[in-house]
Amino acid sequence: MGVKIRELVKETKRIITFENLFNKKIAIDAFNTLYQFLAIIRQQDGTPLKDYQGNITSHLSGLFYRTINFLEGNIHPIYVFDGKPSNLKLEIIRERKEKKLEAKAKMEEAQLKGDLVEARKFAQATSKLDEKMIEDSKSLLDFMGVPVVQASSEGEAQIAYMVNKGDVWGSASQDYDTLLFGAKRLLRNFAVTRSRKVGDTSITLDIEWILLPRLLENLDITREQLIEMGILIGTDFFEGVKGIGEKTAYSLIKKNNSIKEIVSKKVKVRGQIIDLNLDLIEKVKNLFLNPSIEENYPSLNKGNPKFDKIEDFLINKHNFSESRVKNALERLKKIESTSQQKTLFDY
Repeated sequence: MGVKIRELVKETKRIITFENLFNKKIAIDAFNTLYQFLAIIRQQDGTPLKDYQGNITSHLSGLFYRTINFLEGNIHPIYVFDGKPSNLKLEIIRERKEKKLEAKAKMEEAQLKGDLVEARKFAQATSKLDEKMIEDSKSLLDFMGVPVVQASSEGEAQIAYMVNKGDVWGSASQDYDTLLFGAKRLLRNFAVTRSRKVGDTSITLDIEWILLPRLLENLDITREQLIEMGILIGTDFFEGVKGIGEKTAYSLIKKNNSIKEIVSKKVKVRGQIIDLNLDLIEKVKNLFLNPSIEENYPSLNKGNPKFDKIEDFLINKHNFSESRVKNALERLKKIESTSQQKTLFDY
């Protein structure tokens, strides 16, 4: 889900292109990205892509072809996978599972009626990422020579640490939570500039770049206040306060400085006093300010692709189109050849 602060970042976000990211290492929120592929890469009736054994492959398709696009643009992706979720997140996870079951029932009902538009709409909310899918994704990236980092807990916290340490240039995620974890740079819509159909119209999805120091300066708040705004709006660790959106949260924090003062002053929103458990609020804040991270992660340098293993994995094991995979591998081989030539020239 992620905290919803889209309107608050409008004035400070910048639109950039692939060319602006030339030769930069970008840490990608793997779970966030895989869920995007599972939601978007589907058949007409909303059913995800599957191999002959019935295993879902939508995520592998998106991961393979998009990663090649990054490499062709001389961008160095590093995929960061979530670890064990915080206890505070487990309740949110349970609620999401219930919503997915509801969406699945509505999808199946629409499919029986032959309403493919409705079926696809509900299908996008049923996406589930299991351990096998995660391990398959890691295997494919390993075969491609693309670095993988396993976070101890929240992937976005790990990414923020890597960005601020200077090991990667920026973070890539559709969620704004990475900013709450303190990442200096966030990229959204991180892909080739593309169009997406919404209803009867198409919208262009440009790459957005958000610089955290610029955002805080523009809003005239501290990062801790940004976190408290996120708590009021709702995060993956706290459901938020009913009736409080991003603009109201911003106004409350600007007027009262902190949630503690809001509670002590018995501030009302829509006639209701904001009464929160301050001990719980501190625990949520601490998850953002002092998250569990892995300091000793593997090398972030790209390795050599294992072309035979990619072919076997995608074509033989998961029944991908042989011609499409081989065409993509030719692109990957060309990337490798160009990279080696540059290395020799630099030497």
